[in-house]
Amino acid sequence: MERKQASQFNQEVIDLYDDYAHGRLSRRDYIARLTAFAVGGLTVETLLENLSPNYAWAQQIDPSDPRIETEMIAYRSPEGAGEMRGLLARPAEDKKFPAVLVIHENRGLNPYIEDVARRLAVDGFLALAPDALTPLGGYPGNDDEGRAMQAKRDRNEMTQDFIAAAKWLDSHERSTGKVGAIGFCFGGGMVNQLVTLIPGVIDAGVPFYGSQPDAADVAKIQSPLLIHNAELDRRILDGAVAFEQALRENDVTFESHIYPGVNHGFHNDTTPRYDEAAAKLAWERTIAWLKKYLS
Repeated sequence: MERKQASQFNQEVIDLYDDYAHGRLSRRDYIARLTAFAVGGLTVETLLENLSPNYAWAQQIDPSDPRIETEMIAYRSPEGAGEMRGLLARPAEDKKFPAVLVIHENRGLNPYIEDVARRLAVDGFLALAPDALTPLGGYPGNDDEGRAMQAKRDRNEMTQDFIAAAKWLDSHERSTGKVGAIGFCFGGGMVNQLVTLIPGVIDAGVPFYGSQPDAADVAKIQSPLLIHNAELDRRILDGAVAFEQALRENDVTFESHIYPGVNHGFHNDTTPRYDEAAAKLAWERTIAWLKKYLS
């Protein structure tokens, strides 16, 4: 199936998908409201297919790429799920690397996030992408089920699972002891939480369109932050100005970029919300940021 672009859809259709993907709209209501846009021979089924993730598009780095080594690992999370699993990716060289925790969206460790971990490995990092759905059997193979499963997990326990992952990376034999965190959507919000909770572990943070932490917690942040937001993502932008002002008031090193004309999820190359130019620029900035602060 050919990848569609957001510009080929009415913005209301993209917004409906965003509401559905974030649990603000049930599947029944999502389909009912899409019906209004099924005109001119375009069916609801076609709209659903075009808007839903297609993970065949997400693979930029083949799992068997000789430049990297990957494996599924287990790590202890005593304050969270007990035992967690995740994808570990690193360059094939026999040495230590700066480490990056990769935090998925609100649907578990899907193929897009696995590929992000491999991209980081190609760029010289030891990357760990945990699966928050581990105690429920792991990512089930499709996002609808994954989203429903993740909604069942306790938020505080999941936070502890990612804290444990960051500490695991910090002490890993292949790690230099410098740890960054990158996350998308739910994961972006989790990055913003981790830098307030474990400032001594996270040495740099890169939240993509993530919800902001409580203003009272901003003073705890020590990690340099590279913030990526989308111009059409009003939900996240509503809290952006106050967050950035609090960062300035607390002398936190940060950069913030708002990518014009793009939607929440613009880095995810599996849906029409993907914007190639913005995604590539954001990724270039991300790698430069991580190399600067984790070197």
